[in-house]
Amino acid sequence: MPTITLALWPLALALLIVGPLLGGGYLLLRDAVSAPRSFFTDAALGVSDSAPRAVPQDVLVAALSSVLDGGIVVKAVLVLALWAAGAGASAMVGVLLPARGLGLRAAGLAGRLTASTLAVWNPFVAERLLQGHWSLLTGYAALPWLVWAGVRMRSAPAAGIGVTLLALALAGLTPTGAVLAVIVALVVAALPGGWRRAVRVAVIVAGFAAVAAPWLITAAMAAPGSTSDPAGVDAFAARAEPHLGTLGSLAGLGGIWNSQALPPSRTGAGALIGTLILLALVACGVRGLWRRRAHPVIAAVVVLAVLAVVLPALGATAPGLAAARWAVENVPGAGLFRDAQKWVALAMPGYTLAAALEVRALSRLPRRLPGIRARVVRDHRENRRAAAQKVRGSVGAYAAAAAISSAVLIAALPSLAWGVGGALQPAHYPQGWDRVAAIVDSAPSDGAMATLPAGSFRDFAWTRGPVLDPAPRYFRTDVLVTGDLLVGDTTVGGEGTRARDTEEALLAGAAPAVLAHEGVRWVLVQHGTPGTLGDSAATLAQAEQVYSDPDVSLYRIPGPVAATGSTSADRGLAWAGHALWLAAAVTGAALTGGAALRQRMRLPQRA
Repeated sequence: MPTITLALWPLALALLIVGPLLGGGYLLLRDAVSAPRSFFTDAALGVSDSAPRAVPQDVLVAALSSVLDGGIVVKAVLVLALWAAGAGASAMVGVLLPARGLGLRAAGLAGRLTASTLAVWNPFVAERLLQGHWSLLTGYAALPWLVWAGVRMRSAPAAGIGVTLLALALAGLTPTGAVLAVIVALVVAALPGGWRRAVRVAVIVAGFAAVAAPWLITAAMAAPGSTSDPAGVDAFAARAEPHLGTLGSLAGLGGIWNSQALPPSRTGAGALIGTLILLALVACGVRGLWRRRAHPVIAAVVVLAVLAVVLPALGATAPGLAAARWAVENVPGAGLFRDAQKWVALAMPGYTLAAALEVRALSRLPRRLPGIRARVVRDHRENRRAAAQKVRGSVGAYAAAAAISSAVLIAALPSLAWGVGGALQPAHYPQGWDRVAAIVDSAPSDGAMATLPAGSFRDFAWTRGPVLDPAPRYFRTDVLVTGDLLVGDTTVGGEGTRARDTEEALLAGAAPAVLAHEGVRWVLVQHGTPGTLGDSAATLAQAEQVYSDPDVSLYRIPGPVAATGSTSADRGLAWAGHALWLAAAVTGAALTGGAALRQRMRLPQRA
């Protein structure tokens, strides 16, 4: 029963959060884009002229959406990620704070349930959901599992290595997730004690190299010295929420750069109240963490949590921003670290440990519970009833403390429930999108698609807010996007040089031959969304209109189109990188399954 409870509780929380999405339709909100079917395009493989930010995520979705509707795939991954975050926090607490004795066993269950609640129900999860970072949450969910695996690797190498590789692979759906995961895994593996430390570290390094291969290889194929727009450093710096300041916002697991990606209950005084409640709960467990500071893994997890709050706060200061701008301008790949708030995810394992110990402090458990059992042995007849009553009272106190703590965490962020204040609602594509897809997909694949209006984001009446242009994930052909982002009044330039040249040609009303030279066969005009069209009507008047309705219009560029884009060698290398990621995931799953099977076969023998 405790095992079932620990598994079902985070699942219930996850379903409470994403409930509105569970019907038909697609997740379309800011960076989250799902479509009925995705394809193995150059952008999905990471070999377009934009940075490979969504590999191997897009390849995985393309593969799964060939047998399942893509909307179901994304929603299933999101639910599993939220569940895994809570289940992982519970498992981590179980291995780092093992229960001893009858009363403490009840405390272990209560503490693990509270840790599970905090892992799922916090501002970081809410803000990343509103930003559309569903795949980043898989990396977030992997963190406590990597701590668990790092501890298990010392006594049960096969199980520990298996979970480590599997967690690294799942976290590695995005580059950020892979980096978050390897930080935690290396910190725990490098600590002294147990099975060979050098081997543990080697396993982590090799696992990271495999799961990061899809974007490491494609990034290496990019133009030498490719860097990101330094304007993104200021735009994506951690943000101070109302009444909190930057440090307070980060300490409360909030502070995302986008002020529009805030749950309703985190606006105004709600941010201050919710943060104080969360920090008060965590503070109640600090004494317990201090008493266990000799445990190297607990100490490392706590230090990591502190650094995860302090370093992004320092990064938002003038010197920190200046240093980051220099790095982004001069170090290829440094743009990965521009979104400073996302690194606060590393605080989650430490916070959940503190929450588990908070239950012990709140319950006011008698300090010397083992003495109760000793008195039972010394005077069995006289003291058995009284001791049992005290133990039952302790069990009840732990249960009450867990219930109160979880209720307080949920009450501190009530708008996370049911779609983060209703923002997570399924969207439905107009029929014109399917009709355009039928035309484009049935034609010879001899050119890419450009889209209008200019810009990377759309805001349709049929979506719940701004969303990345869905076209790159909806159509079989490659869709050119600049990757430019408008953050407030600042435009952060993307890496899509070919897409930018095409967009500028369209806005200038250039002849269709200019687009053909860029390898463009199709132009899709999306109606009902803000954006600049410039003089594109002059270009489109010379093209062939093959479809039009109130939602979309499709134009075909006549004549021969230049062969541009990636080469077969580039795609082959990209597929090799994805094969390494898949190999790490399969190896991890096989080792984990084999270890679980061996453990299950040994149980009857011990009984």
